[in-house]
Amino acid sequence: MASGSEIERLVQLLAKLPGLGPRSARRAALVLLKKRDLLLEPLAAAMQEAAAATRSCEVCGNLDTATPCAICRDPRRDATLLCVVEDVADLWALERAGVFRGRYHVLGGALSALDGVTPEKLSVPQLLERVKHGVDEVILAMNATVEGQTTAHYLMDMLEGMKVTRLAHGVPVGGELDYLDEGTLSAAFKARRAL
Repeated sequence: MASGSEIERLVQLLAKLPGLGPRSARRAALVLLKKRDLLLEPLAAAMQEAAAATRSCEVCGNLDTATPCAICRDPRRDATLLCVVEDVADLWALERAGVFRGRYHVLGGALSALDGVTPEKLSVPQLLERVKHGVDEVILAMNATVEGQTTAHYLMDMLEGMKVTRLAHGVPVGGELDYLDEGTLSAAFKARRAL
């Protein structure tokens, strides 16, 4: 591609974003450059402002412009319910769904022996400290991966004596059985309930 190093750098950085490969990154860069006044300059300013203002919440690990974050400061939230998630993206997904009105705890990942992720590299000690102060139930909202399930089992052991629940696994709404993997079907059968 015959373009300046600045444009190539923009394309390479865009290609690092999830869901954007080299071709999509080139198309995105072209749109941004063609609409410089409407898109590129406001986007660059917004990114710079977000980078300067965003903080990690000292209580839960969420990203916000203040710490504690808006969720931790909200007095309408049920402080006796604590939902543990792997990443901020999981917290944001639950908030978009509007199904949970308690507090959160972001672990910062999942246990993985292959990747060298141990409990000390996650916010497990902070979680264990938080549950000592008025938490009645811990909801484990781990991803349905080997690492997520390993993390959930580890946390269940660490939180022994507390009420610990986890999200249901199984057939998604709108899912067709012939498209589901064996693990999902197995989890759905094990978690079946009476109608």
